[in-house]
Amino acid sequence: MIKIQRPFKNKLRRPVFLKRRSFRPHPSRAELYAEGKRLRDKCPRQAHAEWKASNNRPDPVLLMEESSKGRIPQLIPIRYGRMMQSPFTFYRGAALNMAADLAKTPVTGVRVQACGDCHLLNFGVYATPERREIFDINDLDETLPAPWEWDVKRLAASFVLACRDNGLSEDTARDVVLTCVRSYRRHMAEFSEMRFLDVWYSSMAVTDLIPTIKRKQARKRFQKRLAKARQQQVLEHDFPKLAEVIGRLPVIKDNPPLIYHWREKERQRGFFAAVEAAFTSYRDSLREDRRVLLDRYELRDVANKVVGIGSVGTLCGIMLLMAGEQDPLFLQVKEAGPSVLEPYAGKSIHPNHGQRVVNGCRLMQAASDIFLGWTMGRNGRHFYIRQLRDMKIKVLVELFGRTSMMQYANLCGWALARAHARSGQPAKISGYLGRSDKFDRAIADFAVAYADQSEHDHKLLRKAVRDGRLEVQIEER
Repeated sequence: MIKIQRPFKNKLRRPVFLKRRSFRPHPSRAELYAEGKRLRDKCPRQAHAEWKASNNRPDPVLLMEESSKGRIPQLIPIRYGRMMQSPFTFYRGAALNMAADLAKTPVTGVRVQACGDCHLLNFGVYATPERREIFDINDLDETLPAPWEWDVKRLAASFVLACRDNGLSEDTARDVVLTCVRSYRRHMAEFSEMRFLDVWYSSMAVTDLIPTIKRKQARKRFQKRLAKARQQQVLEHDFPKLAEVIGRLPVIKDNPPLIYHWREKERQRGFFAAVEAAFTSYRDSLREDRRVLLDRYELRDVANKVVGIGSVGTLCGIMLLMAGEQDPLFLQVKEAGPSVLEPYAGKSIHPNHGQRVVNGCRLMQAASDIFLGWTMGRNGRHFYIRQLRDMKIKVLVELFGRTSMMQYANLCGWALARAHARSGQPAKISGYLGRSDKFDRAIADFAVAYADQSEHDHKLLRKAVRDGRLEVQIEER
């Protein structure tokens, strides 16, 4: 009888590579939860309620002037003009001011990939690469690893200011903040129980959210805007408002002072060569399959475009690319400087701040734009690039009453919890937050106090304008 030697014995053996090194097991969910709970001794949840400006608090107008350094000089008055409109618009443009203030508030020491400018208008609807519409954070210019509490506090205070801007009562504003933070806390608890892959794959599909809109009129209005966004995606082949054909060449339309070409720069030697070099560098930052897609298009035109409030004065632009006479692609170019959080949370590990933004998007968003990449321009300026219009829908917060604002607060708290759970330790954060509403109420107190602070700072801005310290340009509506 022939004996067959078995290649493996029944006795289990450790793989060879495990013999050469020892592995430290990850803490269990229960251990992380308990660790988070112990953080309450170091940083009580009620401590987050406190906000009082210190005697050595920097002059808010001086910080605004500091944040304007390096911006396009003729656009700075537009930025100040937009910030001057209301305490809410001031708040949107004063991310640096709040970063300096948040650095002095209590934190647990748990860090996540933070948004850095987490106000309620930096959330919205956009399309995934699979053409599904999702609700998510959509502006991450200031993203950086930082304390998770900073995002929560900035979001909460923005809701108080938005409620006041809409003429809603103080009781409503507080209830809206409680709804937002409660949503963050409860969804963080849910994410802490999920497998990491399930957290990573989770998203907030618009098709699932529409039925939850309580007011029939608001639901119909959103469905109409969604249909229009889908239609615009198709009609982009007809060159909407942004482009025209001069002679036989397609170009971006000028609409000064918001959209214009750099005529003086374009006459300078080497301008177009620098644009092409930056575009080539951007192409290299994309995945190989995305490069194949991008190569179908040819760069035809580039122009400056003024966007938002915080970004006004930075170098932002539009690129028009063509793959055929009726096959355009518009890309948005945004300058990326150091995050406002860097002086307080540490410098970015990325050599290019455009790369910092891109990686922050990939960490925090459920899905990111397929053309998202980064580059460097002349004079060492950093940029990131993405599609200009990808079925994006801006939320019309200025039309919200109590019910709509409460529902929107719930969505924002949910989206922020999901974003933080992807890069952080949801079980530890959940352990700290607990099941009671102590943290919720503390943040509501903070949000009201900081909204008062922002209104005071807004008055200082208006005074600086009256005194001639700042020049403003008021745009016609």
